[in-house]
Amino acid sequence: MKKILLKFIVYFFLMLVCLEGLVRVLHLYTEDPPRFIDSYGVEKRVPNHTGYAVTGNRNQNYSKFSINNSGFNSHREFTPSKDKIEIAIIGDSFIEGFHQDFDDSLGNKIEDELKNNIEVYEYGYAGYDMANQMHLIHAYKEDFEKIDHIVLYLNYKSDLGRSEYTPNTGRIAMLSSLLFKLRDNIKLLSYTSKIGILDSFKKMLGENNKDISNTIEGEEAQIEKEELFLNNFKQLVKLYGFDNNKTHILLDSRKTSASFLNYCKENGMSYIDFSEAFEESDSPTTLVYDKHWNNNGRELIASIVSEYFITRSLDTVH
Repeated sequence: MKKILLKFIVYFFLMLVCLEGLVRVLHLYTEDPPRFIDSYGVEKRVPNHTGYAVTGNRNQNYSKFSINNSGFNSHREFTPSKDKIEIAIIGDSFIEGFHQDFDDSLGNKIEDELKNNIEVYEYGYAGYDMANQMHLIHAYKEDFEKIDHIVLYLNYKSDLGRSEYTPNTGRIAMLSSLLFKLRDNIKLLSYTSKIGILDSFKKMLGENNKDISNTIEGEEAQIEKEELFLNNFKQLVKLYGFDNNKTHILLDSRKTSASFLNYCKENGMSYIDFSEAFEESDSPTTLVYDKHWNNNGRELIASIVSEYFITRSLDTVH
């Protein structure tokens, strides 16, 4: 019995070693550049990390990222000045763009559309909501005073769940724990986590999920939720300010309440709506296995954002 048990342990260990080697050779695992909270209370990536983000269980999406000195995935450094024209795009993982090579990002596409007469700074970070975004602008106000235009990406269902920003120190501590360090260094664990095998364990640990859209149901509750979201936005504007002359909200009106859109119109807050372009597209706009925009989706949004600035003569093109 002892010999059988010993053989089982040895064979099981050898099988794990082989699987670990296979995952590494085929690069089935994804890399997640480390995160931290800086002295301004801004959560972002540790600068100067490069690697590959892998999505899908068979390398269905394999893209290179590059974290710049500011702590964001981008092909360029952020050097705002009054001598050139810049557009800052701020948002969550959709803007962070780990699903596309960093040198073919949404920001690159907008620059190409505008004939490289401007610089686009992508302040994207997985998990950012509207509170994160507005705190970021306030924290780095000296830089943003020099930037000509600011685009805030709003995922209405998940980005207005709070009325003020507080740093997510718990998530940073959790990601720095021994358990997550093991996950990052043992690529088999990283891979099994990515394809969902460890989802139940993650839920048990209480990993952050900012999408609160399914916590309230029913017509009355829906109205209550919309009121909550709008009030949260009003509080954020009151707390951090909102420069109507240079700030624009990127959104999908199909997934955004009429009350929020009306509030923006009534208060002179401009928004860039990509819903029509996505509806009319003959090709898919999101990844097959993921809700994030695919290359076609990013091309469409780049075109819409570029056209928005050109047609409104917002001094973004010389």
